[in-house]
Amino acid sequence: MTVRVLVADDQELVRVGFRMIIDARPDLEVVGEAADGQEAVALAAERRPDVVLMDVRMPRLDGIGAIERLVAAGSQARIVVLTTYDVDDAVHAALRAGACGFLLKDVRPAELAEAIRVVARGDALLAPSVTRRLLERLAPALPAPGDAPPPTAEALNALSPREHEVLLLVARAFSNAEIARRLGLTEATVKAHVSAVLRKLGLRDRVQAVVLAYDLRLVHPRPT
Repeated sequence: MTVRVLVADDQELVRVGFRMIIDARPDLEVVGEAADGQEAVALAAERRPDVVLMDVRMPRLDGIGAIERLVAAGSQARIVVLTTYDVDDAVHAALRAGACGFLLKDVRPAELAEAIRVVARGDALLAPSVTRRLLERLAPALPAPGDAPPPTAEALNALSPREHEVLLLVARAFSNAEIARRLGLTEATVKAHVSAVLRKLGLRDRVQAVVLAYDLRLVHPRPT
């Protein structure tokens, strides 16, 4: 099955370059290009892409606003944020809004193609090392321990002790294989626990689980 991709970026050279890379793969296809967030939202509704590559800084409506509108409209597209810097404050806001990961604009062609395939399969696009650096950089902006937690915190009571343990390890950016080794479980069992955590907390993917865990101060960045 061909993965349908929408590219949203206000720089035409970026859009053209990504189209060339994507269309060169037989299993990938660009179904639209948008120069701003409003156009991206309209095209996504019309073309129904599987994956949206979304720049965060665009005129009229920025990427974060566009992501919020897509999620609110019930779009099933998997959204990947495009950024120039590996740790960008806007990336955190985009992940909160519903993005499933991010890519640098200077990503290598083969890595771009594989990243699209990864998110199209339903996986999150944040390597453990990137997750750690992102959250360590942005941790000072997270709520103070004494702040009232958001309503989602109450849903934690629905987790079993094992699921809560898995959530903490996901938040520390461990892969399923690493979690399996630490807990003495099979990867299939870990995957089932992760799915249960996401379902019970109403989260789209493990990226949102990471953000939630840090928001609720369940985990903290390790001292440098």
